[in-house]
Amino acid sequence: MKPPATNHFKSIFMSNKKDLKASYKLMKFRIGVFLIRNAANNKVLIEGSVNLDAILKRHQFELKSGVHKNEALQKDWNELGADHFQFEILSEIQQDDANKTDYKKEVKQLESMFIEEYQPFGEKGYHSGVEKHP
Repeated sequence: MKPPATNHFKSIFMSNKKDLKASYKLMKFRIGVFLIRNAANNKVLIEGSVNLDAILKRHQFELKSGVHKNEALQKDWNELGADHFQFEILSEIQQDDANKTDYKKEVKQLESMFIEEYQPFGEKGYHSGVEKHP
């Protein structure tokens, strides 16, 4: 049998964990589509996310660490340096608490729209042309 103090601690911990999860679910993140622009040749990478701040930080971290999944973008970053790249928000989706909106679907549709507009393939961008979009 465990001492009562341990059971009490476990109960408090589980309660706090539930509170943290509930608080996290109530948090609102910036949602939308962004691009990374190479100012030297104007090539772009376009991507959408339900958490713009986190995805932008991830891309910056990966590029600075030399481990970005897009090899062409990483190569240009390594050769030109961070000063030649701009991170731009193309569009943000405003969250509506009144409606049950599938924001992942909304982001993918918006991303597809910007990819169609910018055509970031070949000399114009860092997309391979095989990305799947709705």
